[in-house]
Amino acid sequence: MVFIWDYDINELKKTEKGRILILERMINYGLFLKDKEKIPLSLVKKYWNELRIDPQRKKFLKFLIWKH
Repeated sequence: MVFIWDYDINELKKTEKGRILILERMINYGLFLKDKEKIPLSLVKKYWNELRIDPQRKKFLKFLIWKH
């Protein structure tokens, strides 16, 4: 379960913009080991152009995902 203290996660899941925000939080702040949840690669690829994440992290993720 993703923990977002300043938003109601159930409300966020209802909209595309909210799902993107959840994904951004997962990437920027990571997951806890107890969550046993992984960041869905398919969603990262789908929303790649909309993700607002640290430029260096985005560059590294781009290398990992697309190998360039």
